[in-house]
Amino acid sequence: MLSAMSGAGRVGVVAGVVADWMVGDPRRWHPVAGFGSVAAADRGLVRRPAARMLLTGLVTWSALGGRSLAGAGRRLAAAVRGGDLEAARTLAPTLMGRDPSGLDGPELFRAALESVAENTADAVVGPLLWGALAGPAGVAAYRAANTLDAMVGHHSVRYERFGWAAARLDDLLTWPSARVGAGLACVLAPLVGGGAGRAWRTLRRDGGAHPSPNAGRMEAAFAGALGVRLGGTNRYGDRVEQRPTLGDGAAPGPDDVDRAVRLSVLVGSAAAGLLVLVGRR
Repeated sequence: MLSAMSGAGRVGVVAGVVADWMVGDPRRWHPVAGFGSVAAADRGLVRRPAARMLLTGLVTWSALGGRSLAGAGRRLAAAVRGGDLEAARTLAPTLMGRDPSGLDGPELFRAALESVAENTADAVVGPLLWGALAGPAGVAAYRAANTLDAMVGHHSVRYERFGWAAARLDDLLTWPSARVGAGLACVLAPLVGGGAGRAWRTLRRDGGAHPSPNAGRMEAAFAGALGVRLGGTNRYGDRVEQRPTLGDGAAPGPDDVDRAVRLSVLVGSAAAGLLVLVGRR
């Protein structure tokens, strides 16, 4: 299916990636809100290359979160580095779902790095992959499932009985992008001062220990690539989860969060380039 990506579609993907990094997330439109119109427009624009390129670019831009993810990670690391833990805790919800109120500096760094790793699959590689597979409608459908999972897919009294369906759908759709993203993180590890071999070994050894079939792969790959240790106690409101140890290094610091952001950017760029190249064949 990747080989069916049109020239207009490839240009649209590249344009969407560039727009995300230059402008960031659009504030007045989201792929979930426009899913029906995108799906209908996609069918009607198949034979209009310029219009299809524009639609692909707009939908890709709206779905990607690379710039926002990188900015949130850098701002949180800078706040903790400057000793302003309250500001860092205020910024934390833009990156993570866990309760930041009791997190100290080292735990904020860990939470930020884990969230950057996980969201590289969700907000960067996933939209690109599904855009290559199914065009603009694929991007919108993927982000709709991803957003629904974020809204109701977590364990709680209110959502326990039906939120599991959203969570399982998101797991299924993110499965390929997490593996692609983790593999690219291993390959690109030397560009952020890490080792590809160590990243790969950590991914193979620790990736499956995490309760999430996708977040665990990304977090393990990033832990190995950066030479840090992730995992520990996470609090989500009244619920406490003990996450397994990923990696063998020291606990992450502010420089490691900055390196994780650079690795996320590299993974996203490589994923876009790879999918465009494969789509040309």
